[in-house]
Amino acid sequence: MELSRGNSLRIFVVLVAMVIAGRLFYLQIIDSKYKEYANNNALRPIVLNPPRGEIYDRNGLFLAQSREAYDLMVIPRDVKPFDTLEMCRIIGVEKEEFVHQLKRAGRSSRRPVVLFKLLDKEVKMKFEEHTFPGFFTQYRTIRSYPFHTGGNILGYVGEVNDNTIKNDSYYKRGDYVGMTGIERAYETVLRGRKGVRMELVDVHGMPKGAYADGLYDTLAVPGVSITSTIDARLQLLGEELMEGKVGSIVAIEPKTGEILMMVSSPTYNPDELIGRDRSRNYLKLLREPRRPLYNRAVMASYPPGSTFKLSTGLIGLQEGVLVPSQRYVCNSGYYVGRGVKCHYHDSPLDLRYSIQTSCNTYYCYVFRNILDNKAYGDVKVGFDVWRDYLLSMGFGRRLDSDFSGELKGNLPTTEFYDRVYNGRWNSLTAISLSIGQGEIGVTPLQLANFTATIANRGYYKIPHIIKSIEGGQIDSRFSVPNYTNIDPKHYQVIAEGMYRAVNVEGTAVRAAVKGLDICGKTGTAENGRGRDHSTFACFAPYKDPKIAMSVYVEHGGFGATVAMPIASLLMEQYLTDTITRPELVEYVKRMIIDYPQYDK
Repeated sequence: MELSRGNSLRIFVVLVAMVIAGRLFYLQIIDSKYKEYANNNALRPIVLNPPRGEIYDRNGLFLAQSREAYDLMVIPRDVKPFDTLEMCRIIGVEKEEFVHQLKRAGRSSRRPVVLFKLLDKEVKMKFEEHTFPGFFTQYRTIRSYPFHTGGNILGYVGEVNDNTIKNDSYYKRGDYVGMTGIERAYETVLRGRKGVRMELVDVHGMPKGAYADGLYDTLAVPGVSITSTIDARLQLLGEELMEGKVGSIVAIEPKTGEILMMVSSPTYNPDELIGRDRSRNYLKLLREPRRPLYNRAVMASYPPGSTFKLSTGLIGLQEGVLVPSQRYVCNSGYYVGRGVKCHYHDSPLDLRYSIQTSCNTYYCYVFRNILDNKAYGDVKVGFDVWRDYLLSMGFGRRLDSDFSGELKGNLPTTEFYDRVYNGRWNSLTAISLSIGQGEIGVTPLQLANFTATIANRGYYKIPHIIKSIEGGQIDSRFSVPNYTNIDPKHYQVIAEGMYRAVNVEGTAVRAAVKGLDICGKTGTAENGRGRDHSTFACFAPYKDPKIAMSVYVEHGGFGATVAMPIASLLMEQYLTDTITRPELVEYVKRMIIDYPQYDK
């Protein structure tokens, strides 16, 4: 009798079920090898941390690299008795510290816990010569800084905190993230993408190889390399010349806005903030009274002193209250109201000669003509006009650079003066602003950017620290010229005055280098808490500028005393790749300045 189709199907299903049940019975009851295999082995997911992207200087030299390191991990529940002293000897820690860290890891957790971080490859190899149940090493990379320079530019990498983990699912406890500088600003580019390796381990926690021949592994993707705008050799020289001094140097390529150097002094060796000594070194730097972790180039607000006279002249020209040939008499000062003193020089003098000799009196006249302009009828309106020009030059606001921590400085408002003087004030009240004193404060980055604007005869490109990103593009905002509210034709007169200050018996003649046509302006910023600050703004060459720079040395005295020779040496180094005045280098290095306000 033939079976129906339905009965045939039922018999087939029953037979398949019997085969499966028999196979399971054999594996579980008769043949114990798979049970033993399962009992004796486990899967351990190993996170593969990608190497961070490398950072180069503009000439292809390494500023930051990644080298391999290892974290010692523990799974507390898998720990079996082991030779504690031998473990401590291998990883180089005291027994008390090791026991303390092991207790902190807990006893029952099956979750891998970091016990000691950033072990060298040699330590890892010695560790693997022994059997330590429950312990294993996990690969990661650690930063290395070949030039040992640019701490405030490059920044440093530190362990993530709870807030970082909460805000970005990429990070887990024990991960590292860029904390300052380029490392922070370009973290998402530099960090890469993590991978995972599924590793088979035995009951002792010893690796037995990849699970399923790596079928379920994912590779880590290294971070992207970045080329910075920094000239490493120029940066090194700048830091060397600023040793023993507090202040900053910023140099910009005018046509592009690329930051060629950014020195904040005192600085620190970025290698101090990597490895197992990082925490101790960080606390040491944090306690330093001169604050090496504080980037003065973008965060310090200083009175610009006489370098600011250039902006007063530009606004006067644009407003039509000044023509280049206009002369004013200076009898060692401006004697109206509270008055402003001036040093001796020939008089009367025109605009170009006023820059050449750095006359205070000249700019007091120009400033008052701007604020008291009859076209506005009210000094407060004139003040707002003056202030708007300065905002267009990049003062009193952030420049929107790609550098984290940039501050805006200080540009007083009419509301400020109304509050302080109960609404009763005039152009004489704020007369010190004409020469860069009083309530005004600028960052060294702003002053360098202003100098680059003069070099370009009327525009600047936003200063930035990154030249290119591998496989990507820098933000388009860095390639757009930003024109000020001053007609470009007026900048030529100012540039001529700066040229004469260096090359034709002016206040900056010691900055001259034959064939470089350096244009500069000295500044001596009054300081109510000690010796005056020394500052110098310059660019070169005169006709085709390739570098613009500001140097600011706290308590350095006259602008020509210390800031100017530093700038001149750096200009020569960048434009000629050599230094022809070793005696000037020694002079600058010998100039060690006392800073009682920091060192008390």
